[in-house]
Amino acid sequence: MFAYTRKAQYHETDQMGIIHHANYVKWMEEARLSYLEELGFGYKQVEEDKIFSPVVSVAVQYKSPVGFADEMKIKVSVKEYTSVKLELAYEFFNKTTNQLCATASSVHCFIKNGKIISLKKELPSLHEKLSVLVLNRG
Repeated sequence: MFAYTRKAQYHETDQMGIIHHANYVKWMEEARLSYLEELGFGYKQVEEDKIFSPVVSVAVQYKSPVGFADEMKIKVSVKEYTSVKLELAYEFFNKTTNQLCATASSVHCFIKNGKIISLKKELPSLHEKLSVLVLNRG
């Protein structure tokens, strides 16, 4: 499991003074990209190989609000992986209030030249790392 930390920004709040729900999806992307970077496969590097990983689906369950300047810890883990699909799980933990704020998941596929590909064939080193994470649930 990987943890990404960030502070909630004022411009992310809504009229009620809490973080607007759409920002959680942005935070998921920030955490996912940091996770891949930590694995040694930064998105820029992977894209230079002409491999892209579009979002297939996103789901978020909101549990408690986040306010301006709250410090967030976003835990990211691999929920499921095949060589053509990756599902990540997220937990949003508010370190300021000591509460679980949301849980979420995102599903991604892998494409090259507009066609779905197998990472096992196109990027075996990343495939190997993701496969090990699934075995270790991480």
